[in-house]
Amino acid sequence: MHPGAKSPSRRWPVDRFAAVARRLHAWGHRVLITGSESERELAVRVATRAGLDESAVPRTGLGELAGLVAHARVVISGDTGIAHLASAYRTPSVILFGPMSPARWGPPDRPQHHAIWHGTRSEPGDSPRPGVHPALLAVSPDEVLDAVREVTGAPATV
Repeated sequence: MHPGAKSPSRRWPVDRFAAVARRLHAWGHRVLITGSESERELAVRVATRAGLDESAVPRTGLGELAGLVAHARVVISGDTGIAHLASAYRTPSVILFGPMSPARWGPPDRPQHHAIWHGTRSEPGDSPRPGVHPALLAVSPDEVLDAVREVTGAPATV
């Protein structure tokens, strides 16, 4: 799970990432929260609110991060670089979009990738408005969990 993004308009709220992480952990999944060194505090907040300890937030360089993505059961992130790594490695992914439509930068149309977007029109770049983009705020934790089940083939009762 990667909660960071360059622009605040593309960062799904911490509490929602934490809700998804908490449920996945309760279902028996090993949950790791990744981020750059500048995103570490954000990743630790997600882990803490999910009831995970700091060991769920590994310090990685780019090579280690790529290895985690390549071997993950699923990657959950916003519209950011790690989503492209998941696509490149064909790692199942659930990617959350805000200001930009997935038609422009989203994952390839493959069963192992699921893009979630509730926008009506794509903005030319990151939203100039402060805070999280409304299309991203429309995404619920349950919707993300349903998409995780879809891309991983997990039973609906999990």
